[in-house]
Amino acid sequence: MATPKKVFNGVDLLHDPKLNKGTAFTEEERDKLALRGLLPPRIFTGEEQSKRILENFHNKTDDLEKYIYMVALQDRNETLFYRTVIDNVEEIMPIIYTPVVGKACQLFGHIWRRPRGLYLTLNDKGRIAEVLRNWPMKKVGIIVVTDGERILGLGDLGANGMGIPIGKLALYTACAGVHPSLCLPITIDVGTNNEELLNDPLYIGLLQTRLRGEVYDELIDEFIWAVQDVFPGALIQFEDFSNQNAFRLLRKYQDQVCTFNDDIQGTASVTLAGIYSAIRITGQNLTDQKILFQGAGEAGVGIANLIVSALEAEGMSHDEAKRKCWLVDSKGLVVKSRDNLQDHKLTYAHDHKIVSSLISAMETLKPTILIGVSGQPQTFTQPIVEAMGKINEQPVIFALSNPTSKAECTAEQAYSWTNGRAIFASGSPFDPVTLNGKTYVPGQGNNAYVFPGVGLGIIESGARHVTNEMFFAAAKALAKEVSEDDLAKGSVYPPLPQIRDVSAVIASVVAEVAYERGLATVERPDDLLDYMKSRQYQPDYESYV
Repeated sequence: MATPKKVFNGVDLLHDPKLNKGTAFTEEERDKLALRGLLPPRIFTGEEQSKRILENFHNKTDDLEKYIYMVALQDRNETLFYRTVIDNVEEIMPIIYTPVVGKACQLFGHIWRRPRGLYLTLNDKGRIAEVLRNWPMKKVGIIVVTDGERILGLGDLGANGMGIPIGKLALYTACAGVHPSLCLPITIDVGTNNEELLNDPLYIGLLQTRLRGEVYDELIDEFIWAVQDVFPGALIQFEDFSNQNAFRLLRKYQDQVCTFNDDIQGTASVTLAGIYSAIRITGQNLTDQKILFQGAGEAGVGIANLIVSALEAEGMSHDEAKRKCWLVDSKGLVVKSRDNLQDHKLTYAHDHKIVSSLISAMETLKPTILIGVSGQPQTFTQPIVEAMGKINEQPVIFALSNPTSKAECTAEQAYSWTNGRAIFASGSPFDPVTLNGKTYVPGQGNNAYVFPGVGLGIIESGARHVTNEMFFAAAKALAKEVSEDDLAKGSVYPPLPQIRDVSAVIASVVAEVAYERGLATVERPDDLLDYMKSRQYQPDYESYV
């Protein structure tokens, strides 16, 4: 690349994270770009710079400080940030995303350094498009948007929830190679009902209770259509909306614009992939399974919906497939005879006597798979895990709630309480567990295995819509990437260092669905997988001379 398109003097160039190379600027670049004297004289390669970053990263004894350090790096040298993350994804992803991002969101106003992304508020109603045009990049491929009401399993964090869109988009780039210039994080601030935040003098959001009703819907609608005007074709990912809004907004817009909800569809895809891997270990078929969910919100219903689709693909009727999925919420088993069930639960409200607890539901239904998506920590108690072990020779236990502090049980508990027979996965990472001389590597059922690849496939095919079929294809593709060696270790997902290759595979199958269904707007390349790999962003310094 030649001299940066914009005319910078030396200081301005060093302060632009997209162009800054720090001590990697060459002698010729330092002369041409007025950098002479503004940098120490020794020139370092990107690899050498990354070693310095890692040394300082490791010197941080607190995970939140590590998060702050990496965000600061992203703010000053974007290329070096992504190079370091990509080369050390297994170590750094838990810091820049779950579980540490949860704590970062809780304290977002206290650790805030520099603005990133866009904040839309009630005060912007009637001029959302104008605010969107303030974003410096004129081409946007992916928007991750939240209203902050249901951040991970932590609840209403209001404007502090911006940490989630920022973190998700960092993974789009690091895990799938979506160019960072195409990524836009947005928080729609409609207030918060979190009294602790409202009383926090450093809270960054509107100091008012959360808006609901018609005005809320009008604001969301204005945002959706303003995006179509300002950034036509951009993928909109809904993130961490409450159950009452997530389902209805997805239903309203998924056939009108290019959008999906990761909490519903991404979680479903990565979980189904884990199930496919688990039954490779047990030697069973999907049609043999009975799945019990602890949690009946976005994630639980979304997973159940995709499992039903998968069962139908194997020849099972819709009604038969639904009977394979059972939900437990805070009041017990979701059954038809219960009063005042929320709309999203009705599909899985089966004819059955009222059962008031998870353990009773297990004893009655005898599930083969137990999935936790409740956001309630330690709900998979020892009696529950042991009961799964009595019902099944190899019980499948997925404790998927994020962050780690919200997990239904730990990997060590799942393995020790079943004497190593459990097939375990979690939403946030757990360390390997050694039991009776064998080491188990728990799978991480993190959406990061799915949504980045889906996004890359959507962008590169120019898909007009995101369909459930795409997430089904992604689940099957992800499961195929799990090797026999992975399964032998107890892991139902591929190792994280392979995630960019996995994402390219997922992008190719998602794009294939787009082409087959007439949803693509870009001419189909001869080899979709090779094409997706060629389109992945590589964080390498470019020459300015």
